[in-house]
Formats: sequence, structure tokens, C-alpha cells
Amino acid sequence: MNTKLSHNLFMAVLALALVALFFLGTMPLFILVYIGVFIFAACRLLMTAGRTSHKLLLLVCYLFVLTLQIVSFVHISAPYVDAGTGHIARKLFAVFIILLPLVISRYVAVGKYAQIYLPSATEAGAISFAALQNNMAAIKNLFGTARKAGRGLRARNIKAVAQDLPRHDSFRYVNAGHLTPEFFEAAEAALADPSLYIVISDTGSAAADIISVFTRKQFNHASLSFDHDLETIISYNGGANIYPPGLNAEMIEFFHSKPDAGILVYRLPVTREQKRAVLERVREINESGSSYNMLGLIIGKSYKPNIMYCSQFVYAMLKTADAAYFDADNGRAVKPTDFIEKDYRRKLEFVRELNL
Repeated sequence: MNTKLSHNLFMAVLALALVALFFLGTMPLFILVYIGVFIFAACRLLMTAGRTSHKLLLLVCYLFVLTLQIVSFVHISAPYVDAGTGHIARKLFAVFIILLPLVISRYVAVGKYAQIYLPSATEAGAISFAALQNNMAAIKNLFGTARKAGRGLRARNIKAVAQDLPRHDSFRYVNAGHLTPEFFEAAEAALADPSLYIVISDTGSAAADIISVFTRKQFNHASLSFDHDLETIISYNGGANIYPPGLNAEMIEFFHSKPDAGILVYRLPVTREQKRAVLERVREINESGSSYNMLGLIIGKSYKPNIMYCSQFVYAMLKTADAAYFDADNGRAVKPTDFIEKDYRRKLEFVRELNL
């Protein structure tokens, strides 16, 4: 049996198993499958040659995904597992997230984020003081990574995110009309300012702390403002338990979730027509509806046009204004820090840093 035929057969069996689970799966069966896939992914990882630090980071990712799978299933999908073919989206979500550890493993391998290789005979036999220093540095970094991951994945953060999950929906719009007429009046007045303002923040929220484990970045939220004083700052967020997740106005005070929260403000020169194009697109999203792309944080895609996460939104607005200064696949893989780190042609001008 050739490799292609074996692959096709495996995919067919996997598809049949997922379809059967969709129609016949029970709560205990789903949880056992989640645990089984975690064990399979973890064993496969540990049996592969590679750097210990990369393995530990991936193992932490798998453990977090397992926790997310069980918690989201209990709070989102479990009530509908025995409801026939009703609530299809939630049941599909429960089936889809079974594959998350394998998707992460595939993404890491293809993207070469983990350098999995066997050392050559020369490398294995070469022992020097410099190599010893490098190994000690690697061990130090390993413990540093473990400590940071532990802080990000602490129980209270996971609990906070799990409690917030039922408010989110990655398949339909849940937020509409929450930008007020006063906001649009202020944004109209700011059209005379020949700049858009990109705001990158380190808020210290539970979600930001967890995201930082995977991005390994300090700043994990991006916003957009039409004015210098940030009175028209907007982004995709969780709504701070006041508004539904999606496109919402923001206040600097909302970013103060920890004592050392920080905000970086950058100016991007644009024309009045470009700013108006962004404002009209924001108006359309506000009227037609939006939702925070929680699922997209993992798979990098959106089910509907107005389902985005923060940096997806900011990049989409730059594309709307024909002002995007770096390339991204429709914003699918854009991280907040990309707006700074990928500014190769120095289009941005640093304005100020706010330490709350």
C-alpha cells in the first residue's frame, strides 16, 4: 500500500470516526477522546528528537488545550450533545477541537518553530567549554519559560477565561450597535487629524496572560484610535462583562488589570479619505454585527467577515484604508507586536508610552 493511499485511508477512517462521534458521542466519551488525543500527541512529542525547551513549551500547549477542551465542552457543548441534530454549531465545535493538539503539532513542524532534528556525529562528539555554557544558558531559559508559562496558565486565569467562554460565539454575530452616536461624532471630528493611531497594550488580563504563553510577547492587545488623545479608541475585545464580545469602544482605564500595565501609542500618517474609509467600515460592522474570534486565536481563520480578534481587526482596517505596511494572509496570523516588528519601512511614528 503506497503512502498516498495509506494517508487517504487514514483520513477517511478519521472522518468517519468524527461523524460517528458527532451523532453518537456522549459526555464521558468526548472527554475520554480529548484525553486520548492528548496522550497520543504527548507520547509522539516525547519520542521525537528535539530541543527540550521546545518540547516543554509544546507539552504546556497540549495541556492547556486539554483543559480548554474539557472546560469549553462542559460549559458550551455538553447541554446539546443529546439534543439530536439541534445546535449543530456547538456540537461541531466539540468535535472540531478534538484535533487541536494535532493541528498545533502540524503547524509547529511545518512552520519550523521547533527545530526537531538528530545531531550529527560531529556535533554529538564535540564537547567544549562554549558548548557547556550554551547548555547552561538553555537550561536557564527552559526554567524561565516554564515559570512564565506557569504564571500565564495559573488556575485563576484559566477559570476566568472558562467562565467568559459562554459569552463568545465564533460562528454568529453577538454584538451590534454598541458604538454610540457620540463615538461617531468624535471620530468625524478627528478626521482632520492626518493620522490613525495604533495602540499596542499589555493589559494583564487573564486572556492576555494566557495568550502571552503562546506568543511569548509582553504586549498582546491591539487597538485603533482616530484621535491623538485616544478618546475614539476601539478594538475587538470581550466587552469587559458590560457589552457582548466583538467591536467595542475602549477606555484606557479598562487596560489597568495589573500594576505594571503598559501602553505604546504609534502614529500612522494617512489622508482624510483613508480615515473616512476606515470610519465607514467601522460603521458597517457596528450596524451589521460582530463577534470576537476566540476560535481564530487557535486556527487563525474567521467563520464570517466580522468575526475577528483585536489584531485581525486593526490589520483589516489598515487594508480598508490601503494603508497596510506589511503583508499578512488577510490578517489571519497577525499578532499585536507585528505592527511594530514588521514596520520595516518605518511607516509608524512613536508617540508616547503610558505606564498605568
